[in-house]
Amino acid sequence: MNLLRDIMTENVATVSSNQTVQDAARLMSEYNVGSIPVVDQQERIIGIVTDRDITLRTTAQGLASTTPVSEIMSSHVVCGTPDMNVEEAASLMAENQIRRLPIVEHGQIVGVIALGDIATNEMFNDEAEEALTNISVPSQPEA
Repeated sequence: MNLLRDIMTENVATVSSNQTVQDAARLMSEYNVGSIPVVDQQERIIGIVTDRDITLRTTAQGLASTTPVSEIMSSHVVCGTPDMNVEEAASLMAENQIRRLPIVEHGQIVGVIALGDIATNEMFNDEAEEALTNISVPSQPEA
């Protein structure tokens, strides 16, 4: 069985909720990632901030780069566990229309799985295709 612990990215960059949007953007650039988990002092995940959050909730709203991450992060975070299999993760990602799944063990973040991690592994092409099909449902602009 193919478990997430075997393919997840470890050593995940994180920010605290009082760090700035600029701090988060700098880490995204440094690590070449599109999201950064937000953690508390015990390294428990309390939110996630994406490059899209920064664009839509900060830049588009005219907020300063010194805005705390807590003001723009998504606090409902869907997480997986290292012992989940790839099919379960792909299904969870599709169901929640997310491209990145933080992996949590004993309450602390231990890794992350991106849809690309699943897609680049030939064994999981079907799971990645199904997840992407469900994630990439076009949204309608708000009237």
